[in-house]
Amino acid sequence: MKINFVTDIEGRWEKLADACEGNPWVALDGDRLVLGDDVTFVFGGDTIDRGAASRRLLRTLVDAKDHYGDRVVLLAGNRDVNKLRLPRELAGHPRAGAPTGNRAETLRWTYANTMGASDAFGWRQREIGSDDDDAVVDSFLDDLGPDGALWRYLERAQLAWRADETLFVHGAVTEENLGVTPDGQSGLGLDAWVRALNDFYARGMDAFHADPRGTGHHELVQYQAPLPGTRANARSVIYARPVDPLGNPVLPGPSVRAQLAAAGIARVVVGHTPAGDTPALVRTRDFELVVADNSYGRLERGSMVRIDGARTISRGRVFAEGAEHEVRCDVVIGDDSAVGTRGADGRLAKGTVEDGRTLLFRFLAGFVAEERLG
Repeated sequence: MKINFVTDIEGRWEKLADACEGNPWVALDGDRLVLGDDVTFVFGGDTIDRGAASRRLLRTLVDAKDHYGDRVVLLAGNRDVNKLRLPRELAGHPRAGAPTGNRAETLRWTYANTMGASDAFGWRQREIGSDDDDAVVDSFLDDLGPDGALWRYLERAQLAWRADETLFVHGAVTEENLGVTPDGQSGLGLDAWVRALNDFYARGMDAFHADPRGTGHHELVQYQAPLPGTRANARSVIYARPVDPLGNPVLPGPSVRAQLAAAGIARVVVGHTPAGDTPALVRTRDFELVVADNSYGRLERGSMVRIDGARTISRGRVFAEGAEHEVRCDVVIGDDSAVGTRGADGRLAKGTVEDGRTLLFRFLAGFVAEERLG
């Protein structure tokens, strides 16, 4: 199966355009996604928040899903799901510490302090062409109303999707969440677990649709968030991060890989966690992790990730050693490529640039990205 993966566009139309430019499998025709024959398009979540095209992107993805059906898979990211809080919080039940009495100030505080999107209000002003605070607040609520842009995306989305040997989630697969669901099920086999996660999500969305200002969807909202008092949630396939303490992408532990392998999974593909300017592939001979979130990179471009059976192909651009370069990765599960492996200094070989040199990457303290050519 041919699969094209894009994730974490976060309101920036140009990132989707970049991911489609020169892509032999997926193209943009105006605002319409066009898929090649036998291609499945998977969007990994986090559609909105950090650009002026959130609504446009939501419409494009929803229209593609409605046109292509099962050949388009939409995953729910934390930036998408956490907006389910807004109808209740803006109706008089804000988080502790939020200013009250003015919806716009409540919303600005909520974005900045609890959603990691301090500029979202300003981006929406630009998107709708209005500085009127009430119009901006109403636009966010309209997105979550019947037939609103975000409502339509979320009702078509899911938490996990399997295609043969590949598993897709927004965040990560961990020892704490594999086989476990937020509603208390545990020890599930992989396919039963994927179904149970998606059923849990669907129930949460049904509860939201029934009463957007109620609390019936509270468990879903909690599942996409960090645990109280922390910045992590390894129990959640939406919010978990496959990284070391410095933020470097790492493979799941041996027990998780063994369970996945027993279920026929040799590859996990995620977004959510920034991985520098280009996608990061981390691998052993028999298993690989693809982390394709390139938000907060020095070049926030749209990266192309294509999967064709055992073959993984990625393309992106990096700013390294004073210049911009195109980085390509093309590996097959089971081969001996050095791409996706680390040297003794901890630098990850991400791919090769035009002159054949290898892009070497690691995060240093303070999430400073070091990207060198060697």
